[in-house]
Amino acid sequence: MSEALPGEALRTVIGALCSPAAGPGGGFDAQGERWREKALQEALPALLARTSARRLRAQLLLHADEKTLAALAVDGTVTTGDVPAILRHRKVWPGLVAALARHGGQVDAAIELLPRLSDHEVEHVVRDWDPDRFARKADAVPVPPVPQKLFDAVLEACLTPLAAYLLHPEPEDGWESMSTHGHDWSLELGGRDGWAMLARCPERWQELVAHPVFGAAVQHLLLDRAETQAREDAQLLTATSIDSQGLATEPGAALSEDLLRACLPALCLPELAELPNPQITARRTLHHIASRVRANSRVAILAGEQLRAVADELVARGRLLDGSEWQLDDHEFHRRHLRLVEDLALLSANPDHLAAACDHLARMAPPVVVSPAPSPRRTRVLSSIDPDHDRPARLLERHFEHHRVQALATLATNPYTPRGAVTGALTRLHPAEVAWIAERSKGPDWLRTAAAAVAPPEETHPGVVRLLDDETLAGHPDPAAVLQSWLDSPAAKDDGLSRSEIYRAVIASAHHTPEHLRQIPAAELLTGNGPADVLTLLLERCGRSSERWKALAAAMTFGQDEEKVPLGQLLDSLDDSTSVDASLSGRRRERDGTGRSNL
Repeated sequence: MSEALPGEALRTVIGALCSPAAGPGGGFDAQGERWREKALQEALPALLARTSARRLRAQLLLHADEKTLAALAVDGTVTTGDVPAILRHRKVWPGLVAALARHGGQVDAAIELLPRLSDHEVEHVVRDWDPDRFARKADAVPVPPVPQKLFDAVLEACLTPLAAYLLHPEPEDGWESMSTHGHDWSLELGGRDGWAMLARCPERWQELVAHPVFGAAVQHLLLDRAETQAREDAQLLTATSIDSQGLATEPGAALSEDLLRACLPALCLPELAELPNPQITARRTLHHIASRVRANSRVAILAGEQLRAVADELVARGRLLDGSEWQLDDHEFHRRHLRLVEDLALLSANPDHLAAACDHLARMAPPVVVSPAPSPRRTRVLSSIDPDHDRPARLLERHFEHHRVQALATLATNPYTPRGAVTGALTRLHPAEVAWIAERSKGPDWLRTAAAAVAPPEETHPGVVRLLDDETLAGHPDPAAVLQSWLDSPAAKDDGLSRSEIYRAVIASAHHTPEHLRQIPAAELLTGNGPADVLTLLLERCGRSSERWKALAAAMTFGQDEEKVPLGQLLDSLDDSTSVDASLSGRRRERDGTGRSNL
């Protein structure tokens, strides 16, 4: 805009630039509107600089986007006096707060805007203090540092949610499911932005852990993240450094011993001690404490007695080893107990609790171990990288079925675990698990010796379902009986990948019979390229009955959460279309009432 424009013309120019472009007949002029928008954006800084009237400034500010407003605030063209006009049409955003705080006289006013930001936006005031940091040229004027007063205000705002929760730690919606998988308890309860701010000021940690309001929150965050973050940063530096040979593989301690001792009051999560439903909260608390010990092994030395006492108290209060609600077929129940056993192996010094943990492991459902049918390509590849790929111990590990025996080996490393409880559990394990201890375990020597003593002869491979190719089956006196043994094995009843592997092997075999196919879930046969025998079975059952074909089409709704109906059961139900309708209704009632899967 020309500097020669007289002040008397400003009102007219602003009114013209802020009014929609009209065509010759009074209609909307799209091309003229584009020109008007462009001219307004180019003239906006100069017009605001020359205009002090609030109404005219508000008219101009209405037509500026967030990026432009933030840039004008950095330049000083937009000030805190314009904030009311901006907020009449927009919410506060982090960029505006940061831009206003670039000027010392506006820091207090910028801080007053922080409560108007969403919780997840507050930390962005500091994170995005320099929005052009990645595109800034080397010779550009450096950006001033974040004012200390603003930094402190953002830090307190980010720590407040966790500090408030610690004062009133009532379980919130989703807390239980979060605690099942979360390793950083304090981050999941509103402290993620708090940690992001703490990580920017490690020199103040010693001061902050003693803060009368936020000290407990800071202690929790440091225990959960300080050492883990240091390792992650070191790994990133090693991965991205050109010369990574000279870098240390393990970083130094992020927390000094004095600072770690100052954090110990929060180590065992005392705020959760009185929560309702102790069976859940005690197990979760124990797991979070164990996660902290795994992240920083020094706390086990500094607070060993405290950890052992708290572990005993949580087991007793939550009745974690009671076993009265044992659920053999519940995989989530088994995963919870595996975590419990691993946590006790790390924290407990109570022989009775550790012996009970061994018994719990032995009572869990045994793994299923399937050796896939030979394939020339797979055998060639696996043999080159893992010559022992077909041994029971490796099969167990490759299918991620070794977690139970791995937990037992971890228990054996605890000096307070009775050896008799461990060796007693050995005799109740799957043979492949015993072989895993003897071959793959990093447990104590006495455990491997005991496992070798009870391991079956290697050539027998008991408990392993070995799938064969047709060439090998042809040499068997009764190939059909071999296929039936696969379908009768526990692996075919399991919900894991092994079941589908068995079904595919039976379907692909030239030795299968219609009776074999009738035992396989219909979804496995009718949703892919099934064998020709399936079409024969469908033709025999449905024939020329249009009602049966219609019922078959209606029955082919194989939801992921539905029970796997064998093909034979499905075909038999086609005799009566009413029974098919009832079966479908029953399967759909297992969903959430709307036809949607619960997954």
